Formats: sequence, structure tokens, C-alpha cells
Amino acid sequence: MNDVSDHVATMRPAAVLWDFDGTIVDTEPYWIEAETALIESHGHTWSHEQALQLVGNDLIVSAEVIIEQTGLSLSPPEIVEILLDGVVARLERGIPWRPGARELLADVRASGTRCGMVTMSYRRFVQPVIDALPEGTFDCVVTGEVVADGKPHPEPYLAAARLLGLEPGECIAIEDSPTGVRSALAAGCRVLGVPLHLPLAAEPGLVVAESLPTSVSALRELFGPAAGSPTVAATGR
Repeated sequence: MNDVSDHVATMRPAAVLWDFDGTIVDTEPYWIEAETALIESHGHTWSHEQALQLVGNDLIVSAEVIIEQTGLSLSPPEIVEILLDGVVARLERGIPWRPGARELLADVRASGTRCGMVTMSYRRFVQPVIDALPEGTFDCVVTGEVVADGKPHPEPYLAAARLLGLEPGECIAIEDSPTGVRSALAAGCRVLGVPLHLPLAAEPGLVVAESLPTSVSALRELFGPAAGSPTVAATGR
């Protein structure tokens, strides 16, 4: 190999760790709809700007924010379960895949690279999507109810790396939100940020792309020129 190909080869991730909502699928409109319906049914108001505060957060934390900002007289677990009921019902009627997600998942697995899902959503929310993908797509799934500290804390990504028997630095995390990016970077992962509802600022260890790459080779190349340095890619394809 020449120097360039040697460098790209060294960047091959041992695993790709996927955020779920906003990265594999986009159910944020479903969440906003469910939040608005719940809050308005109790005589309160909920704006789009308020809803965007919750993107990427742990669900209990999001429920606590809702209570703080609206005075809703329900407990955080009650709010989470009501929202999940609404969003899961919508998800079962149709999965809003993110462009390129299934193609990249398939190519990553075909290359022999391991995959993990790291999400603050609960298992019953992500299960319909897992079931719609080929069996064995994910080697591990870390959901919001199995960690003590949710994103932006590093625990979710540390847990995924541990389940795979890897160091976080051997993994590339794919995220769409500032909260998720902070979690993955704090854990020590290299991070591909593909912003959807919120902008992402470039920072060390983060590559920002306009769209998901559709192959593992394209994913590797995004990190090849300057691994560990702030990078903004014109496109992820």
C-alpha cells in the first residue's frame, strides 16, 4: 500500500454505532405531534421551538422539561409512556427511513464491520424498526431505559463499546443532534454528524456531512484526510 491507502486502511472502524431517531429514521414530527396533543389536552401550549429542545435527550429528562415548562400534572414516567404510545402507533403504520440509512447499514454489515444502536428511545419504540431490518443487523442495542445517565453523558456509548468488547476510539458513531454528538465525543468515539433538525458546530473528533454515506468505504474516507480534526464535508455520499 502507498501512504494514502495505508492511512485510510488504519481508519477502518471496528464498529459503527448508530443513533436511532434522526439518523436511521426521522420520527421527530411524530414526537412533536404526540407532545402537542398531550400538552394541549391538559390546557397548556407547546411551541415548535420548545419541542426542538428535547431532540436527542433522555426521555425522562424530556418529560421533566415538559413539566417544568408547562406545569403538566403528570409524573415523568407517565408522560413518557403516553408519548411512546402515540409515537409507536404512528411508527407501526409506516417507518420514515432517513435517506441512505438502509444502504449504509447493509454495506457496513457486508464489510464485516459490527453495528450497534445507541439511542435514548425505549426498546418498545425501536423494536418495529429492528424487526423491519435484516436479522442480525445490530450486534448490540443500548436504549434509554438501560442506562443510568442518558445523552449527553458518555455512558450510552461507553456501554455499547463495552458490549462489543471494543474501545470507544475504535468506533465511529453516527449522530444528528448536538446532544448525541456530545455524548459520543465524551465517550471517545470518532463521530459523523449528519444534522437534521438542529445545526452541528465542527469540533475535534467530529466530521459533519450533509447526508449519510451509502458505503463503508465512503464513511472511512470522510475520516481519512485529518482524523481527529474538525472537518466539514460537502457531502456524505
